[in-house]
Amino acid sequence: MNKHRIAEIAAKEKSARYYIEVRMKLAQAMSRLGTESAFKILAKAKALEAQGRSIVNLGIGSPDFRTPANIVEAGKKAIDDGFHFYTPAKGLPELREAVASDILKYRGVTIDKDNVMIVPGGKPTMFFAILMFGEPGAEIMYPNPGFPIYESMIKFTGAKPVPIELLESSGFGFDPDRVLAQITPNTRLIIINTPANPTGGVLERDVIERFVKGLEKHPHVTLLADEIYARLTYDDLPHVSFMEYESIRDRTILLDGWSKTYSMTGWRLGYGVWPASLIDHAERLQINSNSCPSAPIQRAGIEALNGPQDAVDMMLRTFDERRKLIVKLLNEVPGISCITPKGAFYAFPNITGTGMKSKQFEELLLEEAGVATVAGTSFGHLGEGYIRFSYASSTDNIKEALRRVKAFMAARN
Repeated sequence: MNKHRIAEIAAKEKSARYYIEVRMKLAQAMSRLGTESAFKILAKAKALEAQGRSIVNLGIGSPDFRTPANIVEAGKKAIDDGFHFYTPAKGLPELREAVASDILKYRGVTIDKDNVMIVPGGKPTMFFAILMFGEPGAEIMYPNPGFPIYESMIKFTGAKPVPIELLESSGFGFDPDRVLAQITPNTRLIIINTPANPTGGVLERDVIERFVKGLEKHPHVTLLADEIYARLTYDDLPHVSFMEYESIRDRTILLDGWSKTYSMTGWRLGYGVWPASLIDHAERLQINSNSCPSAPIQRAGIEALNGPQDAVDMMLRTFDERRKLIVKLLNEVPGISCITPKGAFYAFPNITGTGMKSKQFEELLLEEAGVATVAGTSFGHLGEGYIRFSYASSTDNIKEALRRVKAFMAARN
């Protein structure tokens, strides 16, 4: 088929997508790759704002605080001092040492800095882990409702995604015995996220210990512990890290980073702690994808971990105030009920009393009320009946958003 014929077909169909499909043969795996809806909603909200609409955005999971000044200055100084070049693929040794010290301080676990790999954001660690273990015939277990990239990447690799059901009745936790019963000889990887996105659920020590004890009987299974919100728990509830458990440490991958704790989402800086048997594989994936993280941003990361933590404490206190406010206001809206989240900065209210599906509710809130949220089904099919509100926004925004939600519901009744 010549190029003129291809152009003729594309014009007839009036579809750029059709033209691409005729001309190009994409890998089948691309059709299995999902996305993160929060970014789509952010783009739609910005487009509505550009049209003059007033939008209150409680959709995106990004703290509204500026990055602490000492971290910003460290990044600027690194640029001025000439940190303009490649670093080792695993990251600067002094940053990996700072990560090891931070893990000892906040998780009480001693690790080797050589098992730490610095990456551009939180996603590369989960991306690499799922690529390592995912292939046709393999099974990977993941939380549902949960961070959407888990399921997206599992499907991309051709592996079978096996959902771990998170229930409102247990504070969006899970029954360890039920999860362990889902393990088969084909299970390669289990992903656990605590504190959790989108639910705000936190696994407490008794649940984790029962799960770890059972996992000891399945030595063929590796664990990816996504603990990116580890410093964001409330009511004096301690974060319990899977790294504490020596019996499974040699097959546990820890995911953490700077984005949420230090309000550095746009800096793109995260890390993984890998078992000795996997770190070389992770490093090769890094070299094949992005070579190494940004040099000056790594210097800022050192300052974040080694410098004063006052800003982190202030942000946590503020999030706690917002958490209490948004839960109170959500429970005042007819048709909505919301349990109190224990961690992260998300409320995940039950909206079944509104008579609307999650996606419909999300769309109507944005289009009619000017409030951006994320449908529960954006986090998996088990999120139906729920919607995510981020309280990583000002008290004034939260009050205005819930005023609009209440007015929207009143107008429909």
